Amino acid sequence: MSSPLFSAKSTANTLPQLYLLTNDDEFTLLYQKLEIALATGVIGLLQIRRKQVLAQPEGREQVYAEAQQLLELTRRYHVPMIMNDDIALAQRLGVGVHLGQGDGDITLARQALGEQAIIGRTCHDAVDLVQAARQEGASYAAMGAVFVSTTKPEAQPVSRQALVEGTAQDIDLCVIGGISAENIRELRGLPLRYIAVVGDVLHHPVTEIAARCEQWQQVLNNWYD
Repeated sequence: MSSPLFSAKSTANTLPQLYLLTNDDEFTLLYQKLEIALATGVIGLLQIRRKQVLAQPEGREQVYAEAQQLLELTRRYHVPMIMNDDIALAQRLGVGVHLGQGDGDITLARQALGEQAIIGRTCHDAVDLVQAARQEGASYAAMGAVFVSTTKPEAQPVSRQALVEGTAQDIDLCVIGGISAENIRELRGLPLRYIAVVGDVLHHPVTEIAARCEQWQQVLNNWYD
């Protein structure tokens, strides 16, 4: 059986996976929401992104302690987990990493984390950055913002044509930014590997998380219909 760190290339008509990024909820609440979401089976990848926690004194060690608990949770549900930006922290945890354009070298990350680690690269709206990510050995390239995003309101929305070109670059493509289970229908049929969300799952109350994930499952199941 393959490790949840492994990442296989997408094939034609493979359904996209929902890629969940954490928010800065208080950790007990976040853990509760994540446990519910992962139990639905719709989450294909989890990224630990705790910007506000990192900004606190000893924040990095706090994120490490939180991530250790979340790693146990993701292993229980067989969902791969990666860290945002921090190659060294990813190496300590034995997981993959997502890197922004200024957050680290993919080649060095690959050397540190291993050939089978999931390594993502932010590529904004630029197809040439997607090409560079592939050449440097990233597992996937992330394009966005697809729609106006509350987490990155300054991001310029990417055009559909750029997304179409991005999917043709022989690397798994992730879309991110302002995405909901309703507006993502505009991209149905594109051969995406990951659809990344934060608020469309985690900004819901605990009691609504499972139902929202089930709505996402319906969207993904009908992706190519």
